[in-house]
Amino acid sequence: MELLCTDRLRLRAWTTAPADLARLADVYSRDEVTRWLGGPPTVSPAELVERWRLVHELNPVHGCWAVDRLDGGPPAGTMLLKPLPNGVGEVEVGWHLHPDSWGNGYATEAARAVVERAFDEGLLEVYAVVRPGNEPSLAVCRRLGMQPLGRTSHWYGTELESFRLEAPAV
Repeated sequence: MELLCTDRLRLRAWTTAPADLARLADVYSRDEVTRWLGGPPTVSPAELVERWRLVHELNPVHGCWAVDRLDGGPPAGTMLLKPLPNGVGEVEVGWHLHPDSWGNGYATEAARAVVERAFDEGLLEVYAVVRPGNEPSLAVCRRLGMQPLGRTSHWYGTELESFRLEAPAV
């Protein structure tokens, strides 16, 4: 199921197709990715797909989607828009890209599209949380125009840089 398209990318639901599961396993087995996530997932790729399907089912604005390049190749990674843990309605935008897709602007492009869609659907603000030292993700937050809020351990129990972006006034 396609969520949206940008000039270079298509966001869609991850599936249990062998190619999707293999790409998920590849992305989330890489230290250069998981060190910024607090470690690799504790569930299988198929279980991730099911969890992410439920996130979207609970609220169709939320989800964790595959980021496909329109020019072909495997998915660049995952784009997410989901409730923050321990929050009271706060929603997080995030990106987990495969290293072979870094440095192409895909995270910024996909995040901008997901955030714009969320604002169109009535969401008033989105947050991002980034591990200190993750300069590429901090740069994505800046390119999105997110306001830095400082460090917090409120949501994930570890100190993270937090950012907020408010919906434009209408």
